[in-house]
Amino acid sequence: MPASIFGVLARLGLQAITTYDGRSIFPLAWVQAAGCLIMGFALGMKEPFGRFYGPLYTALTTGFCGSLTTFSGWQLDIFTSWINGTGAHRDWFRDAIDGVGKTVFTLAISLSAVSFGAHLSTLVVPICPALPPPSRRIRYTLSALAVCIYAAAFPAYFRLPAAYRHEATAALLFSFPGTLTRYLLSVQLNPRLKLFPLGTFAANTFGTALLGTFQVLQSLPAGDTLSAHSCALLKGLGDGYCGCLTTVSTFAAEVDALDNRRSWLYVTISWLMSQILLAVIIGPSIGAGHVARQATCSY
Repeated sequence: MPASIFGVLARLGLQAITTYDGRSIFPLAWVQAAGCLIMGFALGMKEPFGRFYGPLYTALTTGFCGSLTTFSGWQLDIFTSWINGTGAHRDWFRDAIDGVGKTVFTLAISLSAVSFGAHLSTLVVPICPALPPPSRRIRYTLSALAVCIYAAAFPAYFRLPAAYRHEATAALLFSFPGTLTRYLLSVQLNPRLKLFPLGTFAANTFGTALLGTFQVLQSLPAGDTLSAHSCALLKGLGDGYCGCLTTVSTFAAEVDALDNRRSWLYVTISWLMSQILLAVIIGPSIGAGHVARQATCSY
């Protein structure tokens, strides 16, 4: 629970500070790189974490890194490039170059960050002290604290200023449900297919389809504009639920662990299926003029 919340806050914060005029690197590149770096480090520290407190490893990898990185946001960012959703002054060829660039560079950055994080862990493991496992009282206290941290997201949404809802507090409400859904899908479906991790694939593609649906709802014509409360909830579902349901850090770690043929198949099918889903969900609405290319929600 707290790892999901802190992961979302880290993602939104990184996107906020790396979004500015004249930037050379697209904001999600920072997010994916940071999450994959920590994921690679945690993978290398799996044994020390396991000896100390197993749930700490799960919290850091599945919870924090999985919520910090976002596969659905990456795929929507690519699709937005295809359709020039930002209204940039460029032709179709530059639209294609932009989409290909976000695809290739994100894959390269993510896989490199996982490897670099694993390398950094080799420097720490030899000097990592063997700490005794926490007592039962401490474990129960941590579990109670985790529930309280997530419970605090509800008064934060209702009591803090309304302007914070679309920025952060709405996303916090849906962070843990998204992470939990991804975890359950991975546990149930990953062992059922030897070709590639079916559970992560299902979480990433389903989350991408949901994010595309929320994007359509947020882009209704001005006359059908939703209320500020509805817009904040849709933004929170996209940033919180879809952002935590889908993950690039686990995806990159799985690609790195697969053999060459299966890894390319996994990447290709995941990318292609996500882009097809976004084209089916968003494309007809834009083509028919039912929605704008950019979000019209009023916060």
